[in-house]
Amino acid sequence: MSLWWLDYILLGTFVGFVAGLFGIGGGMTIVPLLLLIFTAQGFPQEHIMHLALGTSMATIVMTSLSSMRAHHSHGAVHWDIVRVMATGLVVGTLGGSFFASMVPTKPLAIIYTLIVCYASVQMVLDTKPKPSRHMPGVLWVFVAGLVIGIASSLIAGGGAFISIPYMVWHNVPMHHAVGTSAALGFPIAVAGTIGYIMAGLKADGLPPYSFGYIYLPAFAGIALMTIVMAPLGARTAHRLPVKKLKRAFGVFLALLALNMVRKLFGL
Repeated sequence: MSLWWLDYILLGTFVGFVAGLFGIGGGMTIVPLLLLIFTAQGFPQEHIMHLALGTSMATIVMTSLSSMRAHHSHGAVHWDIVRVMATGLVVGTLGGSFFASMVPTKPLAIIYTLIVCYASVQMVLDTKPKPSRHMPGVLWVFVAGLVIGIASSLIAGGGAFISIPYMVWHNVPMHHAVGTSAALGFPIAVAGTIGYIMAGLKADGLPPYSFGYIYLPAFAGIALMTIVMAPLGARTAHRLPVKKLKRAFGVFLALLALNMVRKLFGL
């Protein structure tokens, strides 16, 4: 196991930098790359997708907490939205993670790829819905949180690819939508981590050092480096043509997810 620490550290370095550069949680990048590493380590085929999702979700707890604090210090978090939506997020994420634990690896990989491709199209097109209305009532905000939580649990992401367009569409300023989405990523990550741990405790044949569907060595290496590298990525964003890079990265994400499915099905 010790020989793989370098892989986890390198993955955390890359993902942390990219997360800071593009303002994403990193889950969509971590999962397909972890899948490659876990496959090379010889982990059981029936568990590798679930381990990749669970471990990725656990790392987002750390990065989202750091991001939430930074945005809050700039007054960019709408806590009224967070309080209402968080309940739906927790319910949706917990339910989604238990659902994912019951789906075999290959169909789960297809679901993951479809959601990632949707997010990649958003990045390529750089979609920014035109503000046209105010936030709806409590019930509809809860329902939105439920949907975002379910989708986030299936890709081990923070939900920004849905929550930011949703808030901007309802007349929340873009930088406040980004800050609020960062705060929303924390309950998503916590609920998803709990869900994947609980679901994995009943699984047989998991590799040593697993806690449910969280592979602890990978979590430690990735989480440490994402916390270190995300601020560097954020600073670099001010010096590079991020829009063009984001579009290129969107294509890269889609290809990475499609390649993951290709390998799983032996195509």
